Amino acid sequence: MAQVIGVLEQGFIYAILALGVYITFRILDFPDMSVDATFPMGAAVTAIMISNGVHPWLTLPAAMVCGAVAGTITGLIHVKLHVRDLLSGIIVMTGLYSINLHIAGRANVPLFSFDTMFKNTFVTGLPAGMQTYFPVVLLFLLALFCKFLMDLYLATRSGFLLKATGDNPTLVASLAEDSGKVKILGLAIANSLVALSGSVMCQYQRYFDISMGTGTLVLAVASVILGMQLMRGLRHLRATTAVIVGSVLYKGCVALALSLGLSPFDLKLITAVLLLIIIVVGGKNRKVKTHA
Repeated sequence: MAQVIGVLEQGFIYAILALGVYITFRILDFPDMSVDATFPMGAAVTAIMISNGVHPWLTLPAAMVCGAVAGTITGLIHVKLHVRDLLSGIIVMTGLYSINLHIAGRANVPLFSFDTMFKNTFVTGLPAGMQTYFPVVLLFLLALFCKFLMDLYLATRSGFLLKATGDNPTLVASLAEDSGKVKILGLAIANSLVALSGSVMCQYQRYFDISMGTGTLVLAVASVILGMQLMRGLRHLRATTAVIVGSVLYKGCVALALSLGLSPFDLKLITAVLLLIIIVVGGKNRKVKTHA
């Protein structure tokens, strides 16, 4: 039971990350490598604020603002300086590594002696059974809140322009809208969600580490693809819901592989194999439907 709760907790944290990557990967078709740095940026901001006595909940909007600024810079480099999308993300990711170190002051910041969203006087005052389930309920509500806000935004005119920019930039131009500005806005929103996920993860594991963002983009892409592929037959299911389900299933697959005896050293290999299987199976299904 403890393992299931752990899978759900981490799945909901990474679901917020996957929602951000869904915007860049699926909607904008933008390979945003800066995600690997905005995730630890949110954690760095959170760690330094909490260690200086700031209330844990106030670190969430602060992390989102920092992530939005980083996403905006990625967009400006791509749109205004005409740097290719992949390279613009790599440039920002590389620069943010040093910035994250400056924010945190060092490569590792422990928070074991400070209050967080999950460990505070309110939580310790709850009955033992409620303390066990409090984190997973809180994370579920937070992921659900992000999903509903994202659904509301995508249903607005700005949200439709965002989707159109990824599908058909010419259509956006014909509507007298600047697709570049729309793309910058989308990157800002996506990275704000990524930084929020990093902030929550920092409080969940009670420490910041400069390397905690390594591989987050691959993890998020795997979650998005897994959710979209498994839920593609459910037409009335929103894509954001599929992304959250995909994140939980991905963490479940990793936990299952580890429980079967695989070493933690094989986590990256598990991710690569799982991602390859999903892509290959999804491609074959599309071909079958096309021929049919």
